[in-house]
Amino acid sequence: MIATGVLVAGAANGKTGWGPKLALDLEGGTEMILAPRVQGDEAINQEQLDQAVEIIRQRVDGSGVTESEITTQSGRNVVVSMPGTPDQTTRDLIQASANMEFRPVLITGSYAATPEEDRTPKEDLPKPEGKPENPSDTNWITAELFQEFEGYDCETELKDRGGDAADPAKPMISCDTDMGVKYILGPQEISGDKIKDAYAQLARGVNGSVTGEWVVVIEFDAEGTKIFADTTQRLIALQGSQNQFSIVLDGETISAPTTNAVISDGRPQISGGFTQETSQALAEQLKYGALPISFDIQSERQVSATLGADQLTAGLIAGVIGLVLVFIYSLFQYRALGLVTIASLLVAGVLNYRLSLAGVAGLIVAIGLIADSFIVYFERVRDELREGRPLASAVDIGWKRAKRTILASKAVNVLAAVVLYIVAVGNVRGFAFTLGLTAIVDLVVVYGLTHPTLVLLARTKFFANGHPLSGMDPSLLGVKPLYQGAGKVRRFDENVVANRGKKNAKASAEAAKRMTIAERRRAQAEQPASTQAKAQEENNE
Repeated sequence: MIATGVLVAGAANGKTGWGPKLALDLEGGTEMILAPRVQGDEAINQEQLDQAVEIIRQRVDGSGVTESEITTQSGRNVVVSMPGTPDQTTRDLIQASANMEFRPVLITGSYAATPEEDRTPKEDLPKPEGKPENPSDTNWITAELFQEFEGYDCETELKDRGGDAADPAKPMISCDTDMGVKYILGPQEISGDKIKDAYAQLARGVNGSVTGEWVVVIEFDAEGTKIFADTTQRLIALQGSQNQFSIVLDGETISAPTTNAVISDGRPQISGGFTQETSQALAEQLKYGALPISFDIQSERQVSATLGADQLTAGLIAGVIGLVLVFIYSLFQYRALGLVTIASLLVAGVLNYRLSLAGVAGLIVAIGLIADSFIVYFERVRDELREGRPLASAVDIGWKRAKRTILASKAVNVLAAVVLYIVAVGNVRGFAFTLGLTAIVDLVVVYGLTHPTLVLLARTKFFANGHPLSGMDPSLLGVKPLYQGAGKVRRFDENVVANRGKKNAKASAEAAKRMTIAERRRAQAEQPASTQAKAQEENNE
C-alpha cells in the first residue's frame, strides 16, 4: 500500500510515470563531451580525470538520472551519456565543474559597475596599513583591487572570465547573480573537498518542532570542522558584511550566509528564504562541487539505442515465460494457496525505475529468488500440519521458523548485490541494483502481504477444513483425518501416530517396572479382565 501510494503521488505530480523508464541501451539519449578548461599546454593527469569522472557520476545520479554512462576519452576528455534529453538543471549541474571554496567577505557593492563620475577619487582609495593578519583583514584591499571592484560589471565579467579559478592565497572579486551583489573576498579558508556531505531539510525550532523553513546542512570532515570552527570564531566578532562568508563555485558566489554562532561540530546550517527546490539544488552543488579541474561542454549529440526493440522484446518474453512457469507450478503444487504466490509476485514486480537489458536480466533472476521465499514459508506450514497441528497454529509456528531462513537468504542476496555493485562498472551495476532491490522488495512483500494474507485465509473454512482445492488437502499432505465425534476432524500423520504409540507403550512398560508388588496388584485389580489376563502373561514372561 505504501509503495502504491508513493507511485500514485509521483505520477500525479509528474515526478515519474506509470511504467518503467528505459535506460540508454534501450532508449537512446544524449552524449556530451566535456573538455577540461586548462591554461595553454597544461597537462591533465589520470588521477584528476578519474576523480572528475566519479564526481560527475555522483552529480548525474544525484539529479535523479540513473543508468548513465560516464567515461574518459583519449585520456583528456570526459564523455557523459544519459538516457533521454537532460533538462537544463542537469545540464547546468554537469557544466558547473569548477573547484569549490569558502572565503570571507571583505566588502560588498552593486552588481553593475559604478559609474565613473561616482567612483572613489584616487586620494581616497584604501591603502593597506600593514600586512594582513587573517583572511578577514581589510588590509587585503589595495587601491588597485578597489578600483577594479568599482569598475567590475558582473554581467559581462563572468562571461569573459569563463570560470577561471582564482589564486586561493589571494583576495578576489566575485558576484552573486541570485542576490545581485558583488564582493571582494579574502583568501580561501576551506576548500570544497573538505565537505563530507550536504543535504536540504526543514529547520527545527528551539523545542525541536519542525518549522516551514528550508535550510541546507553542511557536514565537514575532521580537518574542515576545525578550520570552520576557527573561521566562525573570528567572523562572529565582526560587523556588517565582514560577518559573512562566501561559498564560491566556478568563481561565482552561490551563497553568502551571515555567521550567527560559533560552529564547532562541523555541521553549519545555511538559511535564507530557500524553497525545497532551491535548497536541494544548493545542497547538490555543495556535495558534488569539489572537482580538481573545470570542464566546458565541447559537443553534444543525440545517440540512438545501442540495443533494438528485438532484444528488449526477447528479454521481456523470457521474463513472462518464467513468470508463467512459476504460476503454473504454484497452482499445481499449492492449489488455491498458489494464488497468494501469484499476487505477491505481481506486487513485487511493480517496480518503477529505469530498465536496461542488464536490469531485465536481474528481474528474471529475481523471479526465482522471490518465489523461493514463498515456497520456504508454505512448506514450513505444511510440515506443521503433518505434525497434527490445526492450520491457524501451523501458520503461526511455520512463520516463526520460515522467517529466519528467509532473512538469512535475503541477507546473502543483498550482500552479493552490494559487493557486485561496488566492484562493477557500467551496465553490470544495473543488474546488481535490480538484484539487491528485489531482495528488499521480497522481504517487504513477504512480511507485509504474504504472511498477513495467509493468517486471514487460515481462519476461513475453505482452508481450515482442508478443501481439495485449498492446497491444504490432507491427502495431498499425506495426512488422514480421524473422526472425533460431532462432525469434528483432526489430521494426523500415520507415522506420527505410530511413533507416539510406541513412545507411550515404552513409557508405560518402564513405569510398570518401577511399581512395588502392592501397587502392581492394585492397578491390575482396577483393570478389566482382558487387560489383567494380558498383564499376567507379560509378568509370566
